[in-house]
Order: sequence, then C-alpha cells, then structure tokens
Amino acid sequence: MTTIAFLRSPPFAGIAAATAAVSAPAVGEGDGASISDDMLVLLAQARVGGDYWGHRPQGLRLVVRDGVPVDGSHLEGLLPEQIGIVPGPARASSAVAGRRLPDGCDPWALVAQAGSVHAAADDELALVAGLLEVPVIGPDGLRVDPAMLRSMLRTRLAAASYRDCFTEAAVDIVTVITQLADWRRHLDGNRGIAAASGMAFWKREAIGHFLWDGLRAPPFLSAERGLRRAQREGGALAVWPSRVPPGTSQAAAAMGVSIAQVEDGFLRSRGLGAALHPPGSVVVDRSGIYYDGRRANDLETLLATHDFPSALVERAGRLRERICSAGVTKYGPEAGQMIGLPPGRRTVLAVGQVEDDLSVRYGGAGVAGNLDFLARVRRAEPDAWIVYRPHPDVQAGHRKGHLPDATVLAHADAIDTGAPLMELVQTVDEVHVLSSLTGFEALMRGRSVTVHGMPFYAGWGLTRDLAKSTGRRGRQLGVDQLVAAALILYPRYIDPVTRLPCGPEVMVDRMANGSTPPMTWLIRLRVLQGKLRRFMTLFAELLHG
Repeated sequence: MTTIAFLRSPPFAGIAAATAAVSAPAVGEGDGASISDDMLVLLAQARVGGDYWGHRPQGLRLVVRDGVPVDGSHLEGLLPEQIGIVPGPARASSAVAGRRLPDGCDPWALVAQAGSVHAAADDELALVAGLLEVPVIGPDGLRVDPAMLRSMLRTRLAAASYRDCFTEAAVDIVTVITQLADWRRHLDGNRGIAAASGMAFWKREAIGHFLWDGLRAPPFLSAERGLRRAQREGGALAVWPSRVPPGTSQAAAAMGVSIAQVEDGFLRSRGLGAALHPPGSVVVDRSGIYYDGRRANDLETLLATHDFPSALVERAGRLRERICSAGVTKYGPEAGQMIGLPPGRRTVLAVGQVEDDLSVRYGGAGVAGNLDFLARVRRAEPDAWIVYRPHPDVQAGHRKGHLPDATVLAHADAIDTGAPLMELVQTVDEVHVLSSLTGFEALMRGRSVTVHGMPFYAGWGLTRDLAKSTGRRGRQLGVDQLVAAALILYPRYIDPVTRLPCGPEVMVDRMANGSTPPMTWLIRLRVLQGKLRRFMTLFAELLHG
C-alpha cells in the first residue's frame, strides 16, 4: 500500500512537482524506532508536514474530518462557525453543522486553535494533534492514545525516502525538516501581501516567486490601485521603495494600509543590478528597511532582540566560512589583478557608493556623497596610504557618483577598479565605508572596519563607528550572530537553477560554481548603454580639462 509522505513540498507555482519533491511516497511500513524523540520535537517546533502552506481559517474551536461522527457532548456551547469541517477523500456528507473549510488547509493552524480533533488515528490532522498534545477523538467516539499517535507518525516518517531537491542527493529526515522549515518561514513572511507595486518588469517573474505565499502571488499594480486593493483585503502593499511615487507611504498611512518594502538582499546572482540581472535574493521588511538608519526595521529588531540559539549560530558560522573560502561577494566570484600596496605603510581601503542610492541618503548619517566621504577618510587617516574603490555600478556608467581621477587623488593615494575586492579587503590594514555592504563582508573575514554612516552592521560592537548612535542599538553581538540575522533569517533566496526558494547555503554554492540566469537581450542592451554613458562622461572630462 502506498501512502503519501507526511513531509512534502508545497506546490510552488511554475515549478514541476518532481523538481520540488523532498520525499517519495511511503511504500509499506518503516522502522519507527529510527525516528527519535528529538526529531519529533524538531518537527513540532518547525510545524511542517501535511499541507502546511495551505489556508488558515481562524476562530475554530473544534476540527472535524468530514464524515467522522461527533458526539453531541463535544458540541455543547459551540456555534456552527466555530466548528471546522475539513474535506475528506470520500466527500462524505457530515452530520455535524459547521463551517466547511476549503481543500488544502494548514493542519497545524487548524489543530493549534482547537480544543479537540475528530478524525481517524492515521489522519494527518490526528498525527499533528498528537504532536501538539490536542485530544483526538476517533470515529468510535473514544479518545485516541497520544502514544499511539506518535508511534504511527514515527512509522510513517520512517517509511518515506528523502532527497535534497537542489542536488538530488539522498538526505536524512532532519535535513528535510530544516528545508521545509525554511520554506515555511519564507511563505509565512508573505502572508497578507495583497499587491505589489514599483517592481521593474524584468524583475517581476522573480518577485512573483519571492512573494508567493503558498496559495498565490500578489498582482503587480500601480501604487494607487495597489493601495485600494490592500485596503479592501485588509492586507499590505509590497513596494520597491525607489520606484513608487514619493507620497506612497503617507497615502498608505492615511488609508490604514501597511507597507512591506522589498529590496535586493545581500547575496544575489552574479552581475550588476543596473544591468538587469534578476535578483537571487531579496528582503521583505514590514517595519522599515535595513539601509534606513533613521528608524527601526525588521533586521535591526532581529539583531536587537533575537535569542540566537546555538544551532543557528553554528549554522551561520559554517555559512560564513563557506562564503569566505569560496570568495563569494554580493556580485559573485571575483577575478582581476591585485593592486600593489606599499610595504611598511598603514594602508586603508575607502569604498565608494552610488550617491543617489537610498542606502546613502538614509544610512549616510549626513555624509554628502563620495567626495565628502573620501575627505573624511583622509582626515581620519592623515598618514595612511589610501586606496579608493568606486562602486561597480558607477564605474560601469549606470549610476551617479563618478569622481574625476584628479579629484580622488587630492585625498587618496591610488584608485583601484580591478583588484579582487575581498583580496584587497583582506590585505589592507583598515576598511572605511559609508554604508557599503563591503563593510559587512569585511567583518565576515575578520577585518577591522571603520563606519562613517549607519549601516545595519554598525552599533553592535563589531565596528569603529564615527556616526552618532541612534539609541536603538548597543547590544554586543558576535559576527556569527550578525551573519545569522542578515543572511539566514532576514532575506529570501531563489535558486537560479531550480527556481525554488532556497537557503543561503544553496545560493553560495551556486554563485561559487558560476550557476547564474542566462544572458538576455535586455542585459546585453543595458551593458552597451552603460558603456556609452561611461564614454560620454570621460569624454566630457577630457574636454573640460
């Protein structure tokens, strides 16, 4: 007899079920003794198994599998809308007056709010109830022994075979629970997003995958229409902050609509965002956005309050080591010729940024662009040999912030545009940043970092901070706690190969192996446009001396 696996993948939109599968259906019975108590505890904590991505109706006090009789004593004092009738395979006609629920409900959400569950002992509702210590009443009207429920679940878990959907390798049950838990966190973070606005057309396919909540992806609408839809549904509007009208947040507040800000994450598929490479990682922030040091945001709250269990910190440490050993940065594996540094001198790397980027405007702590930043670096390091590194989007001609060489060399000793950035970071004595992610990458590599602005990684005892404190930070963190929040808990990732949501470990491996989305005509056109703009800028400098 073949039984559907208890641990299974969500039906990700546009992804073949065979690609996403983490388990094969159980055939016969497995050895339940191989499933430890710790595995069941992990499963209950993760709340995965069954259709965990499904509908989550609220207000229930009793859950019934359609067709299972319920003694009247269990119904006393309950209104019909407090009784949830879950569809069964036979589509039986229940004698119980209650609320008929849709197909594909999250059994964990149903059971957690119920005083009792009425189902057969081998029903997934009953198995979940056994883990959550909710009474299960069988078709005979008698309570099912919780020990029997746990034993049946052990047998079912052991009977299935498990696979890594990213490598197709056989894996153990703990690996699968961890994967499903990551997916649950990803999907839960998307619940209640009614619409999305400001997403560039070439990003929309990827954004649809990022924002799918287990049932749907939000439609892409103008900010005005998106706000109206969110207001009707009592949900949130997801926005790309730099691409919606300036008054969108104020309009949302006036309408009672919450905003979820979407931005590129800290690891992404190789290539410049300005060159139209779709993102491999984004963040979805419900309270602010990580680069805005003026106010709180979800990442700052994680860093200030999360308890960081040891297993998570150890995972972050392994991830950090993998990133460093693979030479992965935000823009992918690096190449190029290392710049020569003078022996016997204190050397400093000053990292330029895109001047009109929101991370500079909102996280720059009053520093007025690259020239002001560079002058401040020289004042802080009067005797050092300073290397200035322009931002790659600026260097490619796509974004604002170019400084003529003569202007740079009035404050710095050298300009570098081709050295492997992380090799350079690990060679100099100090890294100076305004709010650049390079500062975070330097911290991961054990380097000393001076910060002139207020990026997310400043204020936790890991950096020398020159900007005035916000007062919301000050907790002393280790670098792996910082990595756990910034690279595991906060962002979402999409595997460029399978197009499935993945963890940062998969993204790092793909980046290290050169697995990236294919080059499109839009990307080629954008590269040519950048080269032309860069040529015109340099030609204008030549004409004006």
